[in-house]
Amino acid sequence: MTSCWPNGAPSAGDSAELSRLVTSRDIELFTEISGDRNPLHYDAEAAAASRFGEIVVQGGITSAILNAVVAEKLPGPGTVFLNTQFDFSAPVRPGDTITGRVEVTEAREDKPITKLKVSVTRDDGTVALSGTAVCYTMALGR
Repeated sequence: MTSCWPNGAPSAGDSAELSRLVTSRDIELFTEISGDRNPLHYDAEAAAASRFGEIVVQGGITSAILNAVVAEKLPGPGTVFLNTQFDFSAPVRPGDTITGRVEVTEAREDKPITKLKVSVTRDDGTVALSGTAVCYTMALGR
């Protein structure tokens, strides 16, 4: 199945990561896509009164960096999620830089399916998301 792996077949222990700055504009764009208008994302007064104490970004913004890691880095182009399981343990706020990281825990030899340990960490070292994912990588007709 090596023809579908853009960067060669992955092995257990392989890892990759990407980082990006999260902005208020991300909240606006995600709202356009999802329709999520929760006051925790927009209303400073409501957010201040919450356990978060300030505006937080939607969980979809936090987890989206993992889409980029699997599609751009590991396993690479042609990869899609088949299954994800995320635990959100801390909020992400506008102004945080987040790093999405994936680590291969298993790569099947009979099919281009990869199991991953995933995480998103804020720039202060706090893990905002942890979990697992199963990915399928398809050959691209290039």
